[in-house]
Amino acid sequence: MKILKINEEISIKRSVDNGTEEQRVVVKSIIERVRQDGDEALKAFTEKFDGISLVNIAVTEEEKREAYKEIDDDLLAIIQEAASNIRSFHEKQLHPSWMTTDENGTILGQKVTPLDSVGLYVPGGTAAYPSSVLMNVLPAKVAGVERIVITSPPDKKTGKLPAAVLVAAQEAGAEEIYKVGGAQAIAALAYGTETIAPVDKITGPGNIFVALAKREVFGDVDIDMIAGPSEIAVLADDTARPDEVAADLLSQAEHDIFACSVLVTPSEALAKAVAAEVEKQLLTLPRQNIASQSIENFGAIYVTDTMEEAIDTINRLAPEHLEIVTDNPMELLGKIRHAGAIFIGRNSPEPVGDYFAGPNHVLPTNGTARFSSPLNVEDFQKKSSIVFYSEKALKENGEKIAAFARLEGLEAHARAIEIRLRK
Repeated sequence: MKILKINEEISIKRSVDNGTEEQRVVVKSIIERVRQDGDEALKAFTEKFDGISLVNIAVTEEEKREAYKEIDDDLLAIIQEAASNIRSFHEKQLHPSWMTTDENGTILGQKVTPLDSVGLYVPGGTAAYPSSVLMNVLPAKVAGVERIVITSPPDKKTGKLPAAVLVAAQEAGAEEIYKVGGAQAIAALAYGTETIAPVDKITGPGNIFVALAKREVFGDVDIDMIAGPSEIAVLADDTARPDEVAADLLSQAEHDIFACSVLVTPSEALAKAVAAEVEKQLLTLPRQNIASQSIENFGAIYVTDTMEEAIDTINRLAPEHLEIVTDNPMELLGKIRHAGAIFIGRNSPEPVGDYFAGPNHVLPTNGTARFSSPLNVEDFQKKSSIVFYSEKALKENGEKIAAFARLEGLEAHARAIEIRLRK
C-alpha cells in the first residue's frame, strides 16, 4: 500500500459515475422502450440481461411466505433487531409541522407532508442485500410514505429474489415487490407500466446502468443521489492497532475495484505497520482480486507532520466513512467538518454502521459530504410554506410590498396588493 506525504492535490474523487457515451445511449434506449412498451419491455430486457423468462413481474404471496421458510431463525432475529435499531434512530429525525402567530394576526408556518410513493432499487442477481432494504424502506416508513415499491433483478438460476431480501422487505413494511433490475427497473419506477405504477422518488444503489438511468429520469421524479464507489478514511495516531486499521481499510476495498481506502496519520511507524498488515491480510481475503485492485489503484496512506494537518486532510477529503482511532477520539470530533458518517474509537468499525447500529448507511460519496447528508427521514418528506396575513398586517405592510414589486418592474404584483388596500 502506498505511503505518501500530503500534497495540495490530495483527493478521493474518481470520475467513474458518468459512464461511456455507449452506455448512456443504451440507457436512454432502454428507458424509451419501457415507456412505449411497458411490461412487454420489462420481460424482454429481463430475459436478455438476466436470462429469465418472467411469468409474474410481481413477487407472489407464495414467494414471500417461502422466503421465511428458507431463512435461518437466528438470522431472522438479527434482521429484526437491526430493523428495530434503524427504525428507532430515524424516529428521532422526525420534525412536526409548525405555525407561529404575530400580534397583528399574521400566521406563518411550515407543513410537513410525506411523499405519496417511493421506489427502492435493490442490487442483486446472485447476491443478497437485506441491509439496503432496511436502510431505504425504514426511513420512508417513519416519514409516513404510504406506498413503497421495491425492484430487484431476479436470480439468474431460480428467477426469484433472495430470501433475505424478501424477508427484510416484509419486516420493514414493504409489500409491493417486483423482480426487475437494471435501467429498465428505474424506467418502470419513473414512468410506470401496466403492472408497476410510477413513484415520486427513487432511492437505492446499483451498477453504472442504474446510476445513469437515475440521472436520466431525475426531474420527472426525484432521486436520492448518484452514488460513487464506497470510501473509507481512517484518522489514527500511534495508539491504533495496525491489524485493526488494515482490516477496516480492506472492509471497503472488497466492495469493488474502484473503492477507496485511505489512512491519514502523523505516525510513520503506524503507516509502515498498516501497509504490511494490508498485504498480509489480503493473502487470505476471499475477494482478494477485487480488494487488491482497489488498494493498488485507490488506496493510500498519508503521513502528516501533525494531527492538526491530518484533520485538515480529512476535511479536504470529505470521505463517505470516517473512523477516528486515536487516544482521545471524542476530542477530535468537533474539528471534523466533512464526513458522511463518523465512527469513533476502535470499538466502532465501519461495519457496525453498515448493518446494525441504526444510522443510515446510504451516504454521500466522491467528496459530496462537503454539502450533502446521509439518507434520512426528510428525504421522504416535502415541506410547504404557510402564509396567512390579517387585514391589519396587510395595511401595515402593503405599501412596502408594492414598492418592492415595482423595484423589480412587476406592476401587476404591486396592483394585486393595492387593490386590497383601496378597499
